[in-house]
Amino acid sequence: MAHLLHIDSSPRGERSHSRRMTREFVEAWKQTHPHDTVTYRDVGRQPVPHVDEPWVVAAYTPEEQRSPELREAIRESDRLIDELIAADIVVVGCPMYNFSIPSTFKAYIDQIVRIGRTFAIDPDDAEDPYKPLLQGKRMFVITARGSSGFGPGDRYGFMNHQDPYLRVAFGFIGITDITFVHVENDEHSSESLAASIAAARHQIMDLAAA
Repeated sequence: MAHLLHIDSSPRGERSHSRRMTREFVEAWKQTHPHDTVTYRDVGRQPVPHVDEPWVVAAYTPEEQRSPELREAIRESDRLIDELIAADIVVVGCPMYNFSIPSTFKAYIDQIVRIGRTFAIDPDDAEDPYKPLLQGKRMFVITARGSSGFGPGDRYGFMNHQDPYLRVAFGFIGITDITFVHVENDEHSSESLAASIAAARHQIMDLAAA
């Protein structure tokens, strides 16, 4: 039995393609894996706090030395990290905003990429001092984009800071098994959008059934 962490980051409601596709993915997954459990987090409509100075002080203060104020400053980060650690599979809905990710999802990443919890530093290892602490997890990222052609070598490939950033950020903490599903052409004709949604839906069904 596996545990899924389902995260949406779009501020849109029912008009959100990424929300609809993550919901369909989780529903399809549950049909194939009926005993798996799911935790849901919506950072698009219920944003997590941005990192501030008390957070930074708390993160770099040994736990036993933190004041009540510092423990409170990092409480939400601990809760988010505990959720992520408990998950075997992470399903993320992430629209492309200005060639990258929404600030709400960036705030989430800043909360969970944390020294001593999701990565460690070995100062004696001059070649590779950063050590990921999360391994063995799978991630599925379902994106929504206004146009298409963001793949490597495509016309807008050089503008795509979404896929590479997510691979680097989550890979840094040990999550390297990442599969992307793209819904594209939201700003183009209804036919091209419908074709992209159909292709994404087919890929989702295959992934959920695997």
